[in-house]
Amino acid sequence: MTEPRQGIVFTLDGVDDLTFTRILRDLMSDGIFRKPLQVQAQEPRPGQPARLTLAFHPEGRTQAVQATQQLKTILLRYGVQVDTVHVPPG
Repeated sequence: MTEPRQGIVFTLDGVDDLTFTRILRDLMSDGIFRKPLQVQAQEPRPGQPARLTLAFHPEGRTQAVQATQQLKTILLRYGVQVDTVHVPPG
């Protein structure tokens, strides 16, 4: 049996809908975010920042860490400040 997914969560305060859509487009076109990773997205809403989660099984942790670095690069491209990143222990 496979262990439950873990996730690296990025909170993106102040990102508008258009920028969030562009970030998602870049994420989905980059091969590092392929399976077995799963990208979970929560668009920005009034009073709630946008969130991106890179979900993975423990055996995909190395790929998730590499994808995290690429996600940071994509966010910098759009001038996005990451307010918080939560990485599960492992």
